[in-house]
Amino acid sequence: MIVILTGAGISQESGIATFRDQGGLWENESIEAVATPGGFARDPERVLEFYNQRRRELLGPGIAPNAAHLALARLEAEYQGRILLITQNVDNLHERAGSRNLLHMHGEMLKIRCTRCGAIMQWEKDLHRGDSCPVCAASGGLRPHIVWFEEMPLYMDEIDAALGKCRLFVSIGTSGNVYPAAGFVRAARRAGAHTVELNLERSQGANSFDEGRYGRASQVVPQWVEEVLVQHQN
Repeated sequence: MIVILTGAGISQESGIATFRDQGGLWENESIEAVATPGGFARDPERVLEFYNQRRRELLGPGIAPNAAHLALARLEAEYQGRILLITQNVDNLHERAGSRNLLHMHGEMLKIRCTRCGAIMQWEKDLHRGDSCPVCAASGGLRPHIVWFEEMPLYMDEIDAALGKCRLFVSIGTSGNVYPAAGFVRAARRAGAHTVELNLERSQGANSFDEGRYGRASQVVPQWVEEVLVQHQN
């Protein structure tokens, strides 16, 4: 079983801004204001508008999967064994590329959640505080289906189980300093997996990997996928 973790670096070449780089998402916003439960409680309209802008950007004509997304979808389609793709990204570029066995551990930009009934729904338009839930009809309880700081990532039981069984763990485009994802490589190593980092540059956790390859995701990921498929066929 191959477990693949992707982070912001894989989508950056598709025009998705990261929040850690200069000019990124958070340059004019504080994390506490727009990405915490407390920030949402204090000023829900500000938070909703922040994510409305991100949603509009994601749905814009200039955003599309790049060669790295397409290569991972190809790997899933052609590899005979099981592949689990875990992403920290909230965009839908993996799905648009064709990946199907996918877990969004930090939520999804094009979904909302009702805090009253718990329903999770696809949502591709602006969200406003007074909007009513399509399921329970309650108003004022809808929020982005995004895991904010101070909240627990999604699918952790499934992820832990997969890391305990994987033979190969690959981290792509991650900073290596956001937990719990930064600890996945050590969990995979404890299970006996070979570990590979594919990144623009060495991450903070690079020393935990058996192997590292560095460069643009659109270049290093397709090359790695090609090697895996050739080795699997031989």
